[in-house]
Amino acid sequence: MFAAHKFEPYTDNGGSILAIAGEDYALIGSDTRLCRDNSICTRDQKWLFKLSQRMVFGAVGCWADGLQLQRLLSGRQQMYESETDKSMSTPAMAQMVSTVLYYKRFFPYNVSSLLAGLDEDGKGCVFHFDCLGWSERCEYCTEGSARSEMQPLLDNRIGLKNMQNVTKVPMSREKALVLLKDAFTSATERSSHTGDSVFIFIITANGVQEEMFQLRKD
Repeated sequence: MFAAHKFEPYTDNGGSILAIAGEDYALIGSDTRLCRDNSICTRDQKWLFKLSQRMVFGAVGCWADGLQLQRLLSGRQQMYESETDKSMSTPAMAQMVSTVLYYKRFFPYNVSSLLAGLDEDGKGCVFHFDCLGWSERCEYCTEGSARSEMQPLLDNRIGLKNMQNVTKVPMSREKALVLLKDAFTSATERSSHTGDSVFIFIITANGVQEEMFQLRKD
């Protein structure tokens, strides 16, 4: 007898992203490892997409779906700029991402995504989405294969969860950058789908800066 063939339209290619919003900045970083099952397909894959000088979009999971979603959002952004002669704000783009994902709810993009940038007041903002379009603005978030390793560190260092007699103060950009690197370094020790390098976007009122940080290769 012949084995039954199962239609499987999605592939999980791993990837991890992390974003932090500050008073006048936003950081978003991703590792550069793309996997399929237990094999490493490439060690130099960027999961982040620059949409404008004030925002960056990241999607991990199925690489093909993430690329298609990024192209759609970039096209919508360019149409908006040509019609209004200005860039879309980060909260407005977040609403568009949510609408696009909800439109595809019956055959959704198999991705976990984050949007980081500055709002109309110049403050950092991070939005995270599920595959059906639900979204939330937050101070920090992480998605992808190493989420369970990195989120508790952010909850402790930024959110101060379940901590007493601690006064919360805004985190500087320099400390947030160190924390982002520490989170990925720690996750690499536990997650086989995370590693190689971290590609980082630093978003400020002066624009977007790029930075690379090396991780272990094994």
